[in-house]
Amino acid sequence: MARNKKGRDVSGWIILDKPRGVTSTHAVARIKRIFDATKVGHAGTLDPLATGILPIALGEATKTVSYAVDDEKAYRFTVRWGIATTTDDTEGDATNTSDSRPSITDIEAVLPQFVGAIEQVPPKFSAIKVNGNRAYDLARGGQDVELKSRIVQISDLSIEETPDADHTTFAAICGKGTYVRSLARDIGGILGCFGHISDLRRTRVGPFNTENCTTFEELEAALEQDKAGDEPATVARDDMLLPVEAALNGLEHLSISSLDASRLIRGQSVMMRGRDAPIFVGTAYATSRGKLIALVDCDRGTLRPTRVFNLGG
Repeated sequence: MARNKKGRDVSGWIILDKPRGVTSTHAVARIKRIFDATKVGHAGTLDPLATGILPIALGEATKTVSYAVDDEKAYRFTVRWGIATTTDDTEGDATNTSDSRPSITDIEAVLPQFVGAIEQVPPKFSAIKVNGNRAYDLARGGQDVELKSRIVQISDLSIEETPDADHTTFAAICGKGTYVRSLARDIGGILGCFGHISDLRRTRVGPFNTENCTTFEELEAALEQDKAGDEPATVARDDMLLPVEAALNGLEHLSISSLDASRLIRGQSVMMRGRDAPIFVGTAYATSRGKLIALVDCDRGTLRPTRVFNLGG
């Protein structure tokens, strides 16, 4: 006999303004509890000491997580000069110190070395797996973790402000897999003064930014409002969700008929002809009467479903 699923089949995106000191895993668990959702995941881990944008997908939105994860991310971060740490942030122990402090001219002179496709070694305290184990678990166990360098893309890096000689605040736009902690470490290394992250805030993940975000306090308030209302008590929380397709704005959008939608839902290919037939080749998302139907591979009018959505209605 089949077991009943626990929770609600609710779908959409919550763009959480994650507070400092909360892990991404804890944030997901808390959102799952607030929405009583059956399925929840996040798009891009954010360090516990970092704040800012953590997109959390509920229900059918989890099928679109990769599109947010693979997109560019924007950060605002402050580097504390003169100290290198084991974790490349304030949580670790000091490994090297220096009395030297860089001038703005010194910093601006080295920044071009960190823009474009660059080689970067991730922090030893990171979630990267080494022989099946997380690097941070090995590092915490006292093992000397050696991580391989990899190519990451940084499209923009600039100085925002220098509040004092010990600190400089930067803005950066990075591609998938970039570690801002490594960026701070490496800039300090080239300048010869060492450095680590003292403050880190993510301001954008793909299409999601601070204009979309909400806080735990706002979500908890909506939960209390729902509890005080009549059944089904879901309106206030669900009204805070962005649609599933919010993560897909970088893809082509196709509007299809109800007949074609029913075929895609059954896993059948659809051939579009006439003036509205797409002529491009690539991935797109298809909607019918405003409802998301499927992700499709499009080849000059032929649509082959690769991911079908079950959004009801």
